Amino acid sequence: MTISNLNIKEPVLSIHDLSIAYEEGKYAVKDVSADIKKDSITAIMGPSGCGKSTLLRALNRMHDLYPSIITKGKIELNGVDISEMSNINLRRKVGMVFQRPNPFPTMSIYDNVIAGYKLNGIRQNKTERDEIVEKSLIDVSLWNEVKDSLQKKGTFLSGGQQQRLCIARALAFQPDVILLDEPTSALDPIATAKIEELLLELKNKYSIVLVTHNMAQAARISNQSMFMYLGELVEYGKTKAMFTNPSDKRTEEYLTGKFG
Repeated sequence: MTISNLNIKEPVLSIHDLSIAYEEGKYAVKDVSADIKKDSITAIMGPSGCGKSTLLRALNRMHDLYPSIITKGKIELNGVDISEMSNINLRRKVGMVFQRPNPFPTMSIYDNVIAGYKLNGIRQNKTERDEIVEKSLIDVSLWNEVKDSLQKKGTFLSGGQQQRLCIARALAFQPDVILLDEPTSALDPIATAKIEELLLELKNKYSIVLVTHNMAQAARISNQSMFMYLGELVEYGKTKAMFTNPSDKRTEEYLTGKFG
């Protein structure tokens, strides 16, 4: 693997020799090591089945939901081994947004934002709840669009608005990291552009890790990019350098459309 100088002083996430298998001997991720920079966007690219989403989900231990998965290596969040953290505490610090917008269909827009607090039994008074909802919706540029409709169901919103609502739900806990798995693949170009603009604003407050099949999207908004192939991290470096002068032939072939 080729890793260019990212000038990382204090990584928010450190991945050490990580391997993940869904069954013994068949590794979806193989010996990946990388540091994820704070307050920036890191894109994970590669062809289908290369281990992108598997790596992403490991960063907040989503794989714990599947006890048969084999995980080796270590991941640290701000220097703390995530295997020593409770799932609740870890997922408060490392939020997740999925491919398709998934607001809870029986909940209002208001309740969707603070769902994590309710589901984890964290009680607040109404003023505290109102402040969290307003701030989270402002952070995703959705407040002005929904402030008069907070008691309507989240499914009342357009696809792009629903995805911003899901991001607001992740931001409600003020996490250190936001993980996004193909967050615009189900959206039209206008909604995609709004999400990309939002992510560029959010990187000033949060560290963002983004899985994308869209190379143009990675080029537009990410600071660093990972290229994965057959479970291996082939190349990791500054996005501009990777797109203009890739260090590995496989990266070049992927970026020029020879496979993918």
